[in-house]
Amino acid sequence: MKNTTSEPAGNSRRSFLKTLGVAATAPAALTTAAKATPTTQYLNLIKNHASSAANSKVRIALIGTGGMGIGDTQTALMVDGVEMVAACDLYDGRLRRAKELWGDALPVTRDYRTILDRPDVDAIINATTDHWHEKISSDAMRKGKHVYCEKPMVQKVEDGHTLIKVSNETGKVFQVGSQFASSIIIAKAKELLRAGDIGELVFAEAQYDRHSAMGAWQYSIPPDASPQTVDWDTYLGSAPKRPWDPLRFFRWRNYQDYGTGIAGDLYVHLLTSLHTVTGSLGPNRVYSSGGTRYWKDGRDVPDIQLSIYDYPKTEQHPEFNLTTRSNFVDGGGGAYLVRLVGTEGDLSIGWDSLTVRKNKFPKAPGMSVDNFPKDQKELFIAEYNRLYPSIPEMDGPKEFKYTVPKDYKGDRYEHFVNFFNSVRNKKPNIEDATFGLRACGPTQCGNMSLFQKKVVSWDPVKMKIGNLV
Repeated sequence: MKNTTSEPAGNSRRSFLKTLGVAATAPAALTTAAKATPTTQYLNLIKNHASSAANSKVRIALIGTGGMGIGDTQTALMVDGVEMVAACDLYDGRLRRAKELWGDALPVTRDYRTILDRPDVDAIINATTDHWHEKISSDAMRKGKHVYCEKPMVQKVEDGHTLIKVSNETGKVFQVGSQFASSIIIAKAKELLRAGDIGELVFAEAQYDRHSAMGAWQYSIPPDASPQTVDWDTYLGSAPKRPWDPLRFFRWRNYQDYGTGIAGDLYVHLLTSLHTVTGSLGPNRVYSSGGTRYWKDGRDVPDIQLSIYDYPKTEQHPEFNLTTRSNFVDGGGGAYLVRLVGTEGDLSIGWDSLTVRKNKFPKAPGMSVDNFPKDQKELFIAEYNRLYPSIPEMDGPKEFKYTVPKDYKGDRYEHFVNFFNSVRNKKPNIEDATFGLRACGPTQCGNMSLFQKKVVSWDPVKMKIGNLV
């Protein structure tokens, strides 16, 4: 049911196949010689999945053959031993497109239930609209299928608890498609944070700005779009009944009935990165603000949103705060950043690199004694020199930059590698339903806060929305 990617046109290929990825990282030796420019290192991509990939074939079917679904499937088929066997969508044109991509003999249907009844389907990719994620995923697991579900995992928190229950009861692999959890960059950031490279975490910030019509979800509408070529009644599902509207079908992210706005589409990625790096279960308070500044096209979600998240102290991390920002009319050209700030440095995560800056507090606090009378100044300086004697120390680089290797296939590829390894080996996956709810639940709190103009509390352990303040 998805029409196109959530990325701007200029960034789609980069974010699908080049941006961030996963695999184990091997610590690289850091030079200790001071340099004027950043010390740059390539992250090590350990190819630890090639041997098991072809041991057993995994047959997949795609439900929702829009931009995200096609991108997911093309990436999944890059993994050895994966075969495409069927596709489903509610727009006839996408079913024709599926045959163009994967062969005229590919079985296609408007009814996802026929996909789930097929004995030759081992796993599905659920790339439908947000309001269909829980229903289709739950039905698939109950039918014995493994599920790779696009983010956000669910539109509503209560649906997330349903998915956790169904995945536990069926024992089927359920993985959320927020691929930054499988990023080689994110894995390195986690390693560096745990090693104390930036000291104690005190603050984090993330931004995901865009400056294009596609980035603002003004997706193209095919000329033949009509009630005859689209199964509109089925599409509405649990959403309010409305007359046929091609905008609500092909540009569904713009409407609360079917999507989750900026928070669900983009902030879930940012929280996924942060939670993977820190091991956090999530915040306990969320406040959000924003509005529609430019894209006044009938949408009922904002085109700029800012949020503040309060993270309580846990065994995994100290108390800290997170700010997020997304602006769909960024005249600066758009930007992506996840930055963790510690007491002795910071980690800045970009599309394909990680920069670490180190600035330790000096042992000596410094003096401000010029306003002291002479006798007091001399006494203070003498005591200061006794407490903080001058000891020569080596000074290393202040900045390190890590970049992905040239043969890196991207975070989404590695995310599918993790998914299929879980399917084959029956091992826990990297982003299960519990992780998924802890990433998307706070973003629903952010949307509630924005529309109701109140602070919303969130229980990161029980994964429940609390009181409005």
